[in-house]
Amino acid sequence: MLICFIRTLILFVVIIFGLRLMGKRQIGQLQPAELVITILLSEIAATPMQDNDISMLNSVVAIMILVSLEIIMSAISLKSMSFRGLLQGNSIVIIKDGVIDPGQMKRLRFTLDDLLEALRQKDVFDLSEVQYAVAETDGTLSVLLKESERPVTRSAMGLKNESDSIPSVVIMDGKRISAPLFPEGAKKNPPEKILKTKGLDVKDIFFMSVTSNGKTKIIEREKKQ
Repeated sequence: MLICFIRTLILFVVIIFGLRLMGKRQIGQLQPAELVITILLSEIAATPMQDNDISMLNSVVAIMILVSLEIIMSAISLKSMSFRGLLQGNSIVIIKDGVIDPGQMKRLRFTLDDLLEALRQKDVFDLSEVQYAVAETDGTLSVLLKESERPVTRSAMGLKNESDSIPSVVIMDGKRISAPLFPEGAKKNPPEKILKTKGLDVKDIFFMSVTSNGKTKIIEREKKQ
């Protein structure tokens, strides 16, 4: 039992390390080659977990080879468009000016049900509203609505645009975040100073965010009875 636990722990750490090297992608965003390597990694890791007679070293070496292969292919893809096209394929326009291209649909083996479902996921229920729909290499559908169907922007209405930063999350569950993901707001508006004017302390706050223009969102922690 102890040997099985140690082998599983080692393989878990190796897989996590390998996936970190490969980069961050959600399963739905994986390119074909990346998906194949991910499936192979899971298969290689699962077998020695179930059978203690299989060499751990061979499994770890195989995992490192696959990870290295993916990194090498990614590096080549960055420098060679032809290799990238061969490995990942190319984006394809399947709707133009509200008209479906049956040839491209057949090429992609895309049914009308698949297309309509993908459009509904983009909040599009009428084909005539679509200017372009592009099938991306990772299987997702990008949609550009016709100009008459696009949401009205402030610039289109002639309104002045106010520049502001993305809200910077500075406090979570009573603890100050020392390195916020978007630090601009916290630099211009120190959260401690804002809380002091409200008679609050960091430990009293469940959530707090601040923008460069001083807009804040504060949720206090529930006080214990």
